[in-house]
Amino acid sequence: MGASSEGEGIKRRGCSCTKKDFLPEESFKTWGNYGRALKETRMRLTNRILTRSLDHTELHEVKARSQHEMKKTLTWWDLMWFGIGAVIGAGIFVLTGLEAREVAGPAVVLSYVVSGISAMLSVFCYTEFAVEIPVAGGSFAYLRVELGDFVAFIAAGNILLEYVIGGAAVARSWTSYFATLCNHQPNDFRITAHNLSPDYSHLDPIAVVVISVICILAVLSTKGSSRFNYFASIVHVLVILFIIIAGLTKANTKNYRDFDPFGARGVFKASAVLFFAYVGFDAVSTMAEETKNPARDIPIGLVGSMAITTTAYCLLAVTLCLMQPYYNVDVDAPYSVAFQAVGMGWAKYVVAAGALKGMTTVLLVGAVGQARYLTHIARTHMVPPWLAHVNERTGTPMNATVVMLIATAVIAFFTNLNILSNLLSISTLFIFMLVAVALLVRRYYVSGVTTSADRNKLIVFLVLIVGSSIATAAYWGLSEKGWVGYVITVPIWLLATVGIRVFVPHARDPKLWGVPLVPWLPSASIAINIFLLGSIDKDSFVRFGVWTAFILLYYFFFGLHASYDTAKEAEENRVKEGVLGTVEEGKGKPASNLGLGDGNGNNA
Repeated sequence: MGASSEGEGIKRRGCSCTKKDFLPEESFKTWGNYGRALKETRMRLTNRILTRSLDHTELHEVKARSQHEMKKTLTWWDLMWFGIGAVIGAGIFVLTGLEAREVAGPAVVLSYVVSGISAMLSVFCYTEFAVEIPVAGGSFAYLRVELGDFVAFIAAGNILLEYVIGGAAVARSWTSYFATLCNHQPNDFRITAHNLSPDYSHLDPIAVVVISVICILAVLSTKGSSRFNYFASIVHVLVILFIIIAGLTKANTKNYRDFDPFGARGVFKASAVLFFAYVGFDAVSTMAEETKNPARDIPIGLVGSMAITTTAYCLLAVTLCLMQPYYNVDVDAPYSVAFQAVGMGWAKYVVAAGALKGMTTVLLVGAVGQARYLTHIARTHMVPPWLAHVNERTGTPMNATVVMLIATAVIAFFTNLNILSNLLSISTLFIFMLVAVALLVRRYYVSGVTTSADRNKLIVFLVLIVGSSIATAAYWGLSEKGWVGYVITVPIWLLATVGIRVFVPHARDPKLWGVPLVPWLPSASIAINIFLLGSIDKDSFVRFGVWTAFILLYYFFFGLHASYDTAKEAEENRVKEGVLGTVEEGKGKPASNLGLGDGNGNNA
């Protein structure tokens, strides 16, 4: 699309609420057009599956659809504190107690190590993309460039689910620690609706109020949010140091004698849930568009914050299980109750205040990140373009911020933490796995450079890596004591990774900053993320499947046709303006006339 005409369109949509704000595309102008579009669903779906976006398209054409630029105000220092603020929150202060008591025992520290390794591998993959494609879309933009529109949309739906559920879980945990600070039980501040299911019957108005305040902060200014996060995170780090130092003075090594009461299965099962504690760093990658020097600032900010976070988590987990026997750990406010149990009742107020600070920053960074994801998704018209509007005065995506936080508040009002944390881990691990696959595609496949034979070898090896990882996870989930399956699946993964390294020529080198040890590091990330998925309960997969089915229905009836029309119009405008190059590549580039394409970029 032409930047000028598109900018005017977005400006009009940003301050009004008409049909054009939400469905301005050709396919939705009349019922006749919509009917013809539905008849072409198969062709258009093939088009979107086979077509990939380009780096320069995401960096220029797509970004221009928001009319106003986001302000470049962030440095590596801001990103590192955003990373710490985004990650350290409800996971460590709430889920540690639940997993230590019921799933892993004192070996919960090993669960944090496993989750931390998985998260760090994903951080490396994210970092290369964020440096090369510094836009607000984060993993959505990366997947559009490497795996195509359709895969990117599936990921986008789960990205949005991840943020809504993550924010809701943290907001409900905020209420729990606020209750501790006030010497009350969490449900004392909740309204019980007896006619609802027990998992949805404890209504949480405080969570809604907290989310509303966060919404105001996120809308006003990104740099202002950064300053608030910076000071709140410093307080948070001081509280963490207090917990570790004061807690270890009350350590009892006898509590570590039964270190692994639930066995290795308990360690990995807990690590799958505790991965929730690392969720948030991907929000920092969405701030690349507002970073002054992405090539320097993003690697330092992301890797640095994850290293600090993993170290802090392990020390906190060790401290908790040395203070109390694992079977006495409280599942709602473990650290506060642990201090009370060792005669330091006053310390629970310090812990509760620190936890509240931490959860507040997690909510704030999540609000900033999720709005930027939604903004970039809306730029492609997969969701209504009204959500792509960037406010001229504040330089923030106001519409997307408000909509996402309203959804978060609704979920937080009804749903309990256990349901939220398990479902969140599935969405997150799924997306991180896709980003690792995308990185391998980026390094080993370049259109016009990679031969068909090398492309086919890459596809085979990727299928073997993903397939063997799924088989390993499935065997782990279904077999309590067996080992024969691993003798088959692990060597297949190993040989497939070696196959990429030896038989597929390297097609692209990173321009500014690159992930080390390719293909080993992204291949390991794929395997670990999928393995952790195998430790999540069946009900969570059912909910994940229902959500995925819902977003596919939306895509087939709306998102597919809107994004197809937008890509087609952008290509036509480039031709009219005499601009060299294309906005997409692949066999599925849109036809130039509505209803006359064969799905392969040829006119009928």
